[in-house]
Amino acid sequence: MRATTILCLLGLGCSTSDTHAGAADGGIGPAPTSPVVDGGPPPEDAARPTPDARPPSTYTNPLLPSDLPDPFVLRDGATYYAFATNAGANNVPVVTSKDLASWTPLPDALPALPSWAKANASLTGAPSVLSRGSTFVLYYTARSKAAGFQCIGRAVAATPAGPYVDDTSAPFICQETLCGSIDASPFVASNGDAYLLWKSDENAAACASPSRIWSQRLGIDGLSLLDVPLELLTRDRDWEAPLIEGPSMVEVDSRYYLFYSANWWESPDYGIGYAICSTPRGPCTKKTLDGPLVKSGSGALGPGGQEVFSDPQGQLWMSYHAWSAPIVGYANGGSRSLRIDRLDFTGGLPSLAGPTTTARPL
Repeated sequence: MRATTILCLLGLGCSTSDTHAGAADGGIGPAPTSPVVDGGPPPEDAARPTPDARPPSTYTNPLLPSDLPDPFVLRDGATYYAFATNAGANNVPVVTSKDLASWTPLPDALPALPSWAKANASLTGAPSVLSRGSTFVLYYTARSKAAGFQCIGRAVAATPAGPYVDDTSAPFICQETLCGSIDASPFVASNGDAYLLWKSDENAAACASPSRIWSQRLGIDGLSLLDVPLELLTRDRDWEAPLIEGPSMVEVDSRYYLFYSANWWESPDYGIGYAICSTPRGPCTKKTLDGPLVKSGSGALGPGGQEVFSDPQGQLWMSYHAWSAPIVGYANGGSRSLRIDRLDFTGGLPSLAGPTTTARPL
């Protein structure tokens, strides 16, 4: 189914993790001097490498050949963590990097599912992480045993990589009348208000309706919901059929950019669109009317599952997955591998320097 400002959250101190952020409803406080993003904090001065450190000067997509779909990248200080949809025996695979070029696998970030979720079903995915002071909150999708639909859970940990623990007896969000809820993505506004965006799974056979993107304000600890959920977007363009999903939000120059994935995930026609919203709770105006902003390119097919993060210098990046050409689909032996590219804004318009498949400067 994701530019940073230093956020000193109410009573929780200043975080050093990368954060989805921007101005909230009614936009109080000064406009941010740099864009703000998903799940953690602000730009900081990069550590100066020693003469022997010699960090890499380039990266090459895919960053790893393995299957890491729906990648959410969290920066904590100078360390990056990428969380992904389940693969193999792991509920939430996670890999880490110091330089964005080389990545190392870590243990399962969510080694045990809560009692409400169906275990060992390969149905856990679309994870994202919100930094709240000294606590990290993991949002993820799993199959509710009671509802029979995919629903959103939340788990907590004291460190970015986990292990995360979900001690709840019911899903955090589950719109059962809309056939479930998936693809949760946190966004933190420049005044510290946190929001959760997600997709209602109405394209499921039991509903057979256009899927929608929602937003709701979070409590300060990230473990409770305030107000009511509001619809931001629905699937209404030809290129998006049969679904939209995977929302992620970023603020640049006091404007809220909502990115989303659309079309069928196991297809080269899958791509990334965007809308511009007045507040994190809408209204939103869709901009990609006749085709995606990011689409298949040479060597990378069906890009999607995007999230936005920033490096210590404040440069925005988009993490996403794509199939490596010419293979699309798991039945054909394909993998949705981890990729990143620079995300820039010129004249209020976003552009991604990708999908790339050759060495690019960091």
